[in-house]
Amino acid sequence: MASILKVDSLTGVTTAGSISVTGEGNSTTTNLQQGLAKVWFNYNGSTIAYRDSFNCASLTDHATGDHSVNFTSSMTSDDYSSAGIVGNGNNADTANSQMRRGTSETGSIRLTINYASGGVTGLFDYGEITGNINGDLA
Repeated sequence: MASILKVDSLTGVTTAGSISVTGEGNSTTTNLQQGLAKVWFNYNGSTIAYRDSFNCASLTDHATGDHSVNFTSSMTSDDYSSAGIVGNGNNADTANSQMRRGTSETGSIRLTINYASGGVTGLFDYGEITGNINGDLA
């Protein structure tokens, strides 16, 4: 019979915020704290409004296709990992899009969103911009 464990918090024995989880095959461990996304976002680049997010305070619209995601809780350094995608939410969009990481600060990340189709290129406010940040919170 399967067991169900219900708790409100977990604390590591040697380091309070660090818990290791044994991976598949019982041969490796993953640090649970390190493996969690510290920030994630899904926002509309046309209206500059969050659809949903985690650890995001606000958005800054610098110009067309140039936005900053501002964190509620800062990272320990600006050397965190980031990944994301952009699109217009339809299958008919044949443009090539690219999200570039601009300046990174402990409390925010600046993104530039580029568009390329039929020889036309430039910055663009896509309807769907999603991403996540992994690293250590301050």
